Amino acid sequence: MKGLVGGFVLAAALTTASWADTPKDTLVIGKNIDDIITMDPAEMYELSTSEILVNIYDRLMGLEPGDMKTLVPTAAESYKVGDDGKTFTFVLKPNLVFHSGNPVTAEDVAFSFSRVIKLGLTPAYIFDPLGWTPDNVDSMLKPLDARTIEIHVGDQLAPSYVLNLFSTVTSSIVDKKEALAHEKDGDLGHEWLKTNTAGSGSFKLKVWKPNETVILERDEKAWRGVPAMKRVIVRHIPEPASQRLQLEKGDIDIALNLTADQIAGLAGNQDIAIDPAPKATINYLGLNQKVKELANPKVWEALRWAVDYQGMADTFLKGRYIVNQSFWPAGFFASLEENPYHLDLAKAKQLLVEAGYPDGFTIEFDAPSSAPFNDVAQSIQQTFGQIGVKVNITPAEAKQVLTKYRARTHGMVVMYWGPDFFDPHSNAGSFAYNPDNSDDATSKPLAWRNAWGIPEITQQTLAALKEPDTEKRRQMYLDLQRELQAHSPFIFLFQEVEQVARRANVQGYFSGPGADLVFYRGVTK
Repeated sequence: MKGLVGGFVLAAALTTASWADTPKDTLVIGKNIDDIITMDPAEMYELSTSEILVNIYDRLMGLEPGDMKTLVPTAAESYKVGDDGKTFTFVLKPNLVFHSGNPVTAEDVAFSFSRVIKLGLTPAYIFDPLGWTPDNVDSMLKPLDARTIEIHVGDQLAPSYVLNLFSTVTSSIVDKKEALAHEKDGDLGHEWLKTNTAGSGSFKLKVWKPNETVILERDEKAWRGVPAMKRVIVRHIPEPASQRLQLEKGDIDIALNLTADQIAGLAGNQDIAIDPAPKATINYLGLNQKVKELANPKVWEALRWAVDYQGMADTFLKGRYIVNQSFWPAGFFASLEENPYHLDLAKAKQLLVEAGYPDGFTIEFDAPSSAPFNDVAQSIQQTFGQIGVKVNITPAEAKQVLTKYRARTHGMVVMYWGPDFFDPHSNAGSFAYNPDNSDDATSKPLAWRNAWGIPEITQQTLAALKEPDTEKRRQMYLDLQRELQAHSPFIFLFQEVEQVARRANVQGYFSGPGADLVFYRGVTK
C-alpha cells in the first residue's frame, strides 16, 4: 500500500498517546467503527464507511449543509431530464480533479456506475429499477464529451427518485485511470479499492487499520475550499465509557457513542457541548424464514407483543432513540408515524399457543456486541423468555454479524438500516422488495437476506415507485408500511437520535439525517 508507512507510524502514535489537547489542525473522533469491511463504493454498505466516503468521493447530486431537503447538483454543474422521462443528461463542473491529479470526466462517471453493476456486490441492487444489467449498462451510459454524460434508464420512473439515486454513496465517482492501474484479473480495481480510495472530495484516505483507526488527509486543492483540518482521525473506541473519559481528558474532540447516563453525567461540564442530531437510521429485528419456527406468521405477531419498546426507550436508550415501528423513519415524505405495539406478554403467549408452540421454542440471536445492540439483545432475551421463547445470543463485531446476515445463515438478528436517499423507495426497495428469493439471486435486499419471498408485495413496491401522482404515491407507501408493520418477518424497533458530544472549541462538525451526510470540511477549532 504505497505512501502509508508514515501514516502507520502516525496512527500508532495516536492510538497509544494521551494529549492534553488534540492538535489545532487535527479533528479526532472516537466511535465504534467495527462495521467497516471495505472502502470500495461498489461494495461498501455500512454506516461508518458511509461517513468516511462522503468526505472522500463526489457524486453527481447531493444534499448540502444548511438545506437537507433540496437535492442539488454537486459534482454536476447542471442536469436536464429528457421528454421521454428516461434520459438524464449531466454536465460536470469544470476543472474537477481527482486526488491523483487526473481530471474528473464523464468517462469516469460512466465507469463508476458500470463497475457497480458488473461487480454485482451488495449495493448493486439499489440500481435494479433502472434496468441496468452487466450486458447493457455500458450502452446506457454515454459520455458525449469530457464533461457531459447522457444516462439512460430502462423505464419511466419518478425523476426525483432517479436523481436521488445519483446522490448515494454507491454513486461515488471513482477515478477510472487510478482504479484500472491497480486492476487484477479483470476486477476493475476492486481488490485495491477495498483498502485505498480514488476520489475527488475534500479529504483522501491515508490509513485504514481495521478495528483501530481511519486517517484522512485534506486535499490541498479541494474544489470546495481547503478544509481547516489538515487531517481527520477516526479512532475505534468501542466502549462508550472510554469515549467519555477520553473526551473529558481532551484526547478526542468528538464522541459519538455515549450512552444516556454518560450524556447526563456530562451536564455542567463547560468544556463539553452536546448536539442532538436526528437521524433516519432505524433499528429492527430480522427473522430468517429458513428457520421453521420463525417462518410462522403467528410467531411474527407474538414476538411483536413481546418487545418492551418503551421500556428500552425510557431507560438505556433515553435521548438517543425513539420508538419507530415502520420501515420508513418519521419526519419525511410518506412517514407512517403510528406505533401500535407495546409489551403485552399475555397476548404474546396466547398467540404462541395459536401458532402451535404452547411451550415456546429456542432461537439463535445474532447481535453486534457494541452498545446499544448488546443491551437491546439482552432486553429482548429477557422478555421473550417470559413467553417461553429461549433466546441464545451470539454477540460479535458488527462486520461479523453482517457477513453472517448477508449469507442468510442467521436465526434472528438485530440490525440497523439507514436510507441511501430520502425517498421512501430507498427503504421500501429493501424491506418490501425481493424479485428473486433463490440463494444465488443477484439482487439481495433485506427481504432476501431474511429469505422472505414476496412476489405480490414486490409488485406493490414497484407500482409505488412508478406512480406519478404524489398523493397517491404517498398513500401507497403508507399502505406498504402498515402491511409490513403487521405482517412481515421484520419487527421495527427504534429511530436514532445521535448525540454528538464534542469539545466546546470544536465548531462546524455537521451530522445530517443520513450516515452519508456527515461532513468534516467545515470543522474549525
